[in-house]
Amino acid sequence: MASERSYYEILGVDRGASDAEIKRAFRKLAQQWHPDVSPEPAAVERFKEINEAYQVLSDPQRRQVYDLVGRAGLGDMGAGGSPFGEGFAGFGDLFDAFFSGMGGAAAGSRRGRRPAGSDLRYDLRVGFDEAVRGVEKELEFDLLDRCEICGGSGAAPGSAPVTCPTCGGRGEVRTVRQTMLGQMVNVMPCSRCHGEGRIVEAHCQVCRGEGRLQRHKKLRVTIPAGIDEGHQIRLSGEGEAGPRGGPPGNLYVAVHVTPHPHLRREGTEIFFEQQLSIAQAALGTKVRVPTIEGDEELEIRPGTQPGAEIRLRGRGVPHLRRAGARGDLHVLVRVNVPTRLTKRQRQLLEELAAESGEIVLPGGLLDRMKDALG
Repeated sequence: MASERSYYEILGVDRGASDAEIKRAFRKLAQQWHPDVSPEPAAVERFKEINEAYQVLSDPQRRQVYDLVGRAGLGDMGAGGSPFGEGFAGFGDLFDAFFSGMGGAAAGSRRGRRPAGSDLRYDLRVGFDEAVRGVEKELEFDLLDRCEICGGSGAAPGSAPVTCPTCGGRGEVRTVRQTMLGQMVNVMPCSRCHGEGRIVEAHCQVCRGEGRLQRHKKLRVTIPAGIDEGHQIRLSGEGEAGPRGGPPGNLYVAVHVTPHPHLRREGTEIFFEQQLSIAQAALGTKVRVPTIEGDEELEIRPGTQPGAEIRLRGRGVPHLRRAGARGDLHVLVRVNVPTRLTKRQRQLLEELAAESGEIVLPGGLLDRMKDALG
C-alpha cells in the first residue's frame, strides 16, 4: 500500500515543478528502484509508489484535483487509469526511463511505413583530363522503377490500397501479457501488411501488385571539375523504387580516373618530370611541357640544377569546394648523364673539366686497359 507521503515528496520535486522536472525525477527513481534492477526487498512496493505518484502528477487534470483536495478527491481518477495495471506507468514511460525516450520515437517511426527502394552503385570511368576539367556523362543501367500503370501503388486501375484491418493502419500489432509488475506490451510488425499499414486487394496486372517493374534507364550526370579517383556522387531518389509506393533509394556514382601517360596528380597538384641533357641544364633551353590545356612552351634558365622544381601557378586541378581556386603544375627537372660518349663528346667534356680545374679519369675504358698493360 502506498504511503501517505505527498506525491511531490515521493518524487523529490517541489509543488511548482514543471512536467519536464517531474518526468526527469520519475526516470531517475525508476532506474534505481525497478525490481529487475534493485536488490532491495522493498523495491516492488517502492516502485509502485513512484509510479502512482508519477501517474497523478504527470496528468494535468488529476494533478489539479490532487493539489486542491489531496488523494481523497481523486477517487476513480487515481493511479488505476493505466492500461498496464494499477500503480504502474505506461510502457512508453518505463521504456523512456531506461532508454531516454528512444522506444517512443522508434515505435512512432515504425507505423505505416512502406519500405524504401534499394540504393544502387554505378562505376563510371573518366579520362584524366575529364576529371580535371569536368564533364557530362550519360549513364545507362537496369533497375526496378515505378510502374506507370498503377503509379507505384500496386493497385489495379480504378482501385486503391486500403487500411489494413489487422493493425488498423499502424503497421504494428501489440500483444499484452501479465507479469508480476502488471501488464507488459509486446509490439511486432503486422504480419498481414508487413508493417506498411495498408494492403492491396485488387492487384495491378502489369506489376502483379509490386508497384514497380524492371526497366532500362538513361540518366545524364554532371561530373564536377576536380573530381578524383574513388570519389562518389550521390543522386538522391535515382535508385530503385520502393515496393507499393515506397520511397526510392539513391544512386551512387563511383568515379574511376584513367591515369595520364605523363602527368601525375596528387590532390589538386599536378607533377611532370622534364628530362634535360647536361648541356641543356647548363646552358638553358626551351622545352614543351604537357598541361591540361595542351602543350606549353617553358624556358629553362641556364644553370638549372638536377631536382629543381619549376612551378606553374594555377595550372593544376580545380578545388571541388572552393570556387575559382586551382592547384599548380610542378615541373621537376631530371638531368640525364650519358653512359656512352663518342670520342668528340669525351674530348669536349675533358676540355670543360680542365677549364674548371676538375679531376677526371683519363681516356676511355680501352685507353685505360692499354695503359695498364703497358
